[in-house]
Amino acid sequence: MKRFFSTLGISVITAVTSLAVYDHYQEKNQSNPTASSMPMNMVQTNFSSINSEVLDTDFTLAAENTVNAVVHVKNTSISRQPGNMMELFFGGGAPRAMIGTGSGVIISPDGYIISNNHVIERATDLEVTLNDNRIYTAEVIGTDPKTDIALLKIESDDPLPYIPFADSDAVKIGQWVLAVGNPFNLTSTVTAGIISAKARDLNEFDNNPQSFIQTDAAVNRGNSGGALVNTNGELVGINTAITSETGSYVGYSFAVPSNTARKVIEDLLEYGNVQRGFLGIQGSGLDAKRAQMLGIEDTQGVYVASVESDSGAEQAGLEQGDVIKNIDGISIYKFSDLTGYLNAKRPNDIVSLTLNRKGKEMVKNVVLRKIDTYTIADLGLTVKNTSKMQREKRSVDHGVIVTKVNNQELLSMGLDGAIITHVNDVAINTIDDLKNTVDNKFGGPMKLTFYDRHGEKSAILFR
Repeated sequence: MKRFFSTLGISVITAVTSLAVYDHYQEKNQSNPTASSMPMNMVQTNFSSINSEVLDTDFTLAAENTVNAVVHVKNTSISRQPGNMMELFFGGGAPRAMIGTGSGVIISPDGYIISNNHVIERATDLEVTLNDNRIYTAEVIGTDPKTDIALLKIESDDPLPYIPFADSDAVKIGQWVLAVGNPFNLTSTVTAGIISAKARDLNEFDNNPQSFIQTDAAVNRGNSGGALVNTNGELVGINTAITSETGSYVGYSFAVPSNTARKVIEDLLEYGNVQRGFLGIQGSGLDAKRAQMLGIEDTQGVYVASVESDSGAEQAGLEQGDVIKNIDGISIYKFSDLTGYLNAKRPNDIVSLTLNRKGKEMVKNVVLRKIDTYTIADLGLTVKNTSKMQREKRSVDHGVIVTKVNNQELLSMGLDGAIITHVNDVAINTIDDLKNTVDNKFGGPMKLTFYDRHGEKSAILFR
């Protein structure tokens, strides 16, 4: 099953951002003006100077092969507006329906669909509309908020059109790509552009390493979860975000690489969660300023600031001060090059690192390890990922389970063996989600929502 498929200011471009009432994005619904209501300035243009190579590029085949495999995703969710402090901290309030729309990509003839996690987040009902206007109810198979990937499934009596995966590591800067999706509810929209950059991290200081494919293909709200394809009609990325001060496209968009997305969905199918292989280092990318500060000559690569104990990196002999220049034959220029490649790896995979150690080049083979537990040091809680059986026993579909409590007060509150489902109302699927949420709370209050051993729901607010 692991090889099941052969075949941001920063704005998140999603259905969810088009919600009139969505409390996070605060976007207003937009109606689609008719052609008669849209004044246009008509300007004659001269195309005689366009490069002949551009004119020779034919996008019609790629568009025809992909447009029917990109679907419209409608997300209905129920939110409760707190009416008092008790409801604010412990949940409750008047319910209200919220509607959002986005896109998804059919990746198998039996109805598996890949989209963004933020497109389907908090959904109580998911409706998928195909390009031929057939409508299906979708089931969420699994999600990974860290990579913003979600896997859905629809049931059809007939084989469905789908888009095969391409090797995103092989795409090149300057290569033509098409973005296929449903911006502003304009279904089956195709735009063209080029790969502008690879391994782009939009915020290297947010404790969430990213490695996006950057493109100048026009992408807007509603495109989230849609396809980024090459001229052969193969999937190279899942459109996820744009950089914009207005919330609309201004020239740059970003996609999760297909290799990362494919690995995530294969893990969700086989394990129920994402299996991440950790190198076991703390470090940063290099530039001239950092190199000068560190007293080294390298201005490109990843500087190893520390090596974690009992990690694959430690076992392989990596040391503080090493500079990683290459991994499995792929040059490493910045930190996102390294994390982007590792995103497609699993525990026990072996990677070959080429290092610069005080001017001497050497090669180290590292066995990637799995981090099984995470400890919230301030609370004395140790957790690990849940099994499907554990989730079903508590009647929850996500969360991490508490394995150790070094706090008598919390022990008396029923935290031992509890499943934590939310931190500050953020859904927790894995220990990675918990770590990222805790790391990004910036010293403010923290609310834990959990189900105890008896399946009773409770919440605790820590200040």
